[in-house]
Amino acid sequence: MLLIQSVRQDTSVQWFEEFDEGMPTWVLVMVNYGKCLFWIRQEKILLEKGDLLLIPRQTSFYGKSIPSVTHEKYMVSFKVEEGSLMHMLPLLAEFQVCKWRTVKYELLLQRFRTMHEEWSERPAFAEAMCSALTMEVLAHWNREMSEGQPSTTKERHTEQMKAYIQNHYREKVTKEELGEVIGKSPNYAASVFSDVTGQTIGGFVHALRVKTAIYLLIHSQRTVGDISDYLGYCDPSYFHRIFKRETGQPPAAYVKYREEPSL
Repeated sequence: MLLIQSVRQDTSVQWFEEFDEGMPTWVLVMVNYGKCLFWIRQEKILLEKGDLLLIPRQTSFYGKSIPSVTHEKYMVSFKVEEGSLMHMLPLLAEFQVCKWRTVKYELLLQRFRTMHEEWSERPAFAEAMCSALTMEVLAHWNREMSEGQPSTTKERHTEQMKAYIQNHYREKVTKEELGEVIGKSPNYAASVFSDVTGQTIGGFVHALRVKTAIYLLIHSQRTVGDISDYLGYCDPSYFHRIFKRETGQPPAAYVKYREEPSL
């Protein structure tokens, strides 16, 4: 069993912490902006956007910001009860410090963001949700390592498809369109996209739409219906279902964070 002890988000140019005798918990880190440094067992580890780091319990380390460089990261500390979980997730069984550049950046970043929201807001069963999300992150990480990094050709094709989706996510995006973008068949495009990102084309589009919706709910005065229409959802009830599936909360839950318009 995996027990979450804390979930936090760091955004700073002055971050520093040191644990001479290590922490009593495991530490899972994901960087989503900038760079930061860790020194673990006399080894210097530079983390950048998309990097994951796993530090076993009782491992001495210290970490710090790079002078004048802003970074943003998520840190999850957790305990692991000995048993079948160790066999299910080799990363834990090996009990080694591990750094990894994930190819499923958007997918895993959303999991960390959801964990942070759950831990901060503390809705019912937040600890169980955070435990499940941490296990999902570790499972994706183990799968990536077992499958190996995708070929440079697949990575290039995926980046081309993601760039196209970024510019057209408010429209209907099909595998036929993405196949044309990379000069391959529709089925190849869909298969490569799913293999590399861990998401379907539709799932990736929905995630981008929901990310934009959250921004508009907080930073604009638009109604939920207007945002739904803007993002390409003809049926507001369908938008509500997708939004709640992606975030665990209805759109109205984010309106309370809305900024007051400046006079």
